[in-house]
Amino acid sequence: MTRRVDPPSEARVRAVLTRLRQQVAQTGKHPTVLALAREFGLSNTTFRRHFPDIARDISEAARTSAPAASTPTSHYRLLVARNAKLKRRNKELTAHLTLAAARIQQITLDNQRLKQQLEVVTGVTRIGAQHRRPPTR
Repeated sequence: MTRRVDPPSEARVRAVLTRLRQQVAQTGKHPTVLALAREFGLSNTTFRRHFPDIARDISEAARTSAPAASTPTSHYRLLVARNAKLKRRNKELTAHLTLAAARIQQITLDNQRLKQQLEVVTGVTRIGAQHRRPPTR
């Protein structure tokens, strides 16, 4: 069974809501119905059931007060985030390129070794450097 919680008075709820709205300047976060309900130890649903007008006011205020996305600070932060993402991607691609170069070197060495083994097995004799006589003067 659930515990019975007596809801606070509407005046007390509005006083706490006013305090939360004053903290917006410090935190940058607008009050939510859930945050207000937690102040009183109530669930979101219980709070909405007992204080529908206050819940509606908070929800409407949240919808109408959209943050200014075109402020210089947010544009700067966007550029910083993009720059960090590009740096991470560049580092990742550099690592891939290094691995690819090492793999190409390994494949080249394997290819040379296999060619030598093939020449030995098939009996290929190289004409040239081994049997060359020194030039006469």
